[in-house]
Amino acid sequence: MREWLGLLARVVVGGVWIAAGAAKVTDPAASVQAVRAYDLLPDAVVPTVGHLLPVLEVVVGATLVLGVLVRASAVLSALLFVAFIIGIASAWSRGLQIDCGCFGGGGYDPDAAAKYPVELARDAVLLAVSLFLVRWPRSRYAVDNVLLPQRRPAEDSPDQGRDPDQDQDQDQLQDEHSTVSLEGQS
Repeated sequence: MREWLGLLARVVVGGVWIAAGAAKVTDPAASVQAVRAYDLLPDAVVPTVGHLLPVLEVVVGATLVLGVLVRASAVLSALLFVAFIIGIASAWSRGLQIDCGCFGGGGYDPDAAAKYPVELARDAVLLAVSLFLVRWPRSRYAVDNVLLPQRRPAEDSPDQGRDPDQDQDQDQLQDEHSTVSLEGQS
């Protein structure tokens, strides 16, 4: 069941990242404007973040949907959601009225304060789903299943599957047999 939930989690979170990144990658100027509107980063860094963030979002989304390096992709996803939660909470606490720029756009939005709670809740849920994938990265229909096959327990150790209590009983029997043999020789 967990593998099916993992597939659903990968497709949902990955789909959100692809949609968000694709909406911004075609309009880098708006993406830069959205990053600048938060007024959190030094001006020299804003254009680089504004241009690279949509590409990173699409890449993280694609790797999650395809199931490639799921744990690493989920860690990146979780870190991005933490950054976005901090950014939105910061904008809200400072009274900024800006569109989050999550799916394109950005800049002034007179209704932003009413949208912040929903945006924070959405990102918190997606963060939780990303953390689920960090903990349980294995899922159905993932490229990782082919590239990084899971080892079977029997392959881990030659003793796998043996009952340690039975081994102890056999050791005890062997000791008793040795004692009886020694007594018979005296």
